[in-house]
Amino acid sequence: MYRVVQWTTGNVGRNTLAGITARPDLELVGCYVSDPAKIGRDAGELAGLPPTGIKATNNAKALLALRPDCVVYTAMADTRIFEALDDLTTILRSGTNVVSSGPVFLQFPDGSLDASIRLAAHEGNVSIWVNGIDPGFANDWLPLSGISERIDEIRCLEILNYGTYDQRTVLFDLMGFGNPLDETPFLLQPGILTMAWGSVVRQIATGLDLTLDTIEEHHTRLPAPEDFDITAGKIQKGTAAALRFQLHGMHRGRPAVVLEHVTRLRDDLAPDWPQPAGQGCYRVIVTGEPNYTLDLQLLGADGDHNTAGLKATAMRLVNAIPTVINSPPGLLTALDLPLITGRGLVS
Repeated sequence: MYRVVQWTTGNVGRNTLAGITARPDLELVGCYVSDPAKIGRDAGELAGLPPTGIKATNNAKALLALRPDCVVYTAMADTRIFEALDDLTTILRSGTNVVSSGPVFLQFPDGSLDASIRLAAHEGNVSIWVNGIDPGFANDWLPLSGISERIDEIRCLEILNYGTYDQRTVLFDLMGFGNPLDETPFLLQPGILTMAWGSVVRQIATGLDLTLDTIEEHHTRLPAPEDFDITAGKIQKGTAAALRFQLHGMHRGRPAVVLEHVTRLRDDLAPDWPQPAGQGCYRVIVTGEPNYTLDLQLLGADGDHNTAGLKATAMRLVNAIPTVINSPPGLLTALDLPLITGRGLVS
């Protein structure tokens, strides 16, 4: 039995809590929250689950003093990268393993911002693994299956309608939806796409023993044809309502590894852009011999693909906990780990 602390209870954290309680080999021993209104409440209540007997707290030192085997870290990192790195450094130095949904560039780091994390992991003699669905499973293990005779290009796509994604900070502040098209959002500032998803391109290239010359960024945005509402707020006519971006991993003057996101707030927007299988999907297209296309369709029990994406990110982390705990100390990537299965999850 592995003793686990859940770190925050937001969109992903509520689902990791559900996953922790579902696995017979994991025991929830603590729950960290940053919202004062959540302090003292049962972790199960915060996740819409039966009571767990674990009360949420903002006392990080007390939680780490419990000497858990692993922390599941799901705190927002996109808008607080350095604070998140400080959190992770403290947890690792305490001698606690970590599985985390961010910062996403740590899923396959390039050495620019990960030195303190590597050092802390070795000082604590523990491991950390950062992953999810994207960056994560949809573009690390899926595209690296060895069924090709020749590979000319690997393209990994996320094709989703974010209209039901209840995260205003990400949609409006980071991605720029609902904002004028002549304003450049944080995500599309030069170099930010590469910082966030360049790790995907580099990891695939490494798995293929391919040396990239450079990574190029491309993006296109389209306006809303009229006012409409999404779960996170109102989109006004003429503001950004669809986004398509690509990262091209270049090799000898051509794109060899491509990461592409097609994000709509309504299904009818940008009809000429790639369309999903089902309500939304992650797609891998390998051009070569043979050519093949793999569509991963996700759908939650509530009928929402965005719920399923959050659940997939959560369970990618939770199901890896035993493997990460038993791995050599350090900052791990998907290329370091064996196949992670849903062992023990069949009801």
